[in-house]
Amino acid sequence: QVQLLESGGGLVQAGGSLRLSCAASGRTSAILHMSWYRQVPGKERALVARINWSTGNTYYSDSVKGRFTMSRDIAKNTLYLQMNNLKPEDTATYYCAAGVRTWSTNDYWGQGTQVTVSS
Repeated sequence: QVQLLESGGGLVQAGGSLRLSCAASGRTSAILHMSWYRQVPGKERALVARINWSTGNTYYSDSVKGRFTMSRDIAKNTLYLQMNNLKPEDTATYYCAAGVRTWSTNDYWGQGTQVTVSS
């Protein structure tokens, strides 16, 4: 009922910046929260940041605090992740997720966008 499409990934040198976008469509009125996750081969998908869609309250993983900023445009049904001072360890496939039931439930996922940070 909710479709998510990520964009904005690419190749960047260490210290550079990227902005990821996640455009939601479908039953967007049901969205309670949205999140960014990332995953590298051989590792579990890890939460990067999460935002309460209505209140704007945010959570960031320790690894990105101070470097990444999550925001939303409710009118455009779009989630953003501004990534600054990127490090090689940030290299991953980044996924957008949306929850429609509870804060802890990720009900819909995007296809992912690749972020590669070179040293």
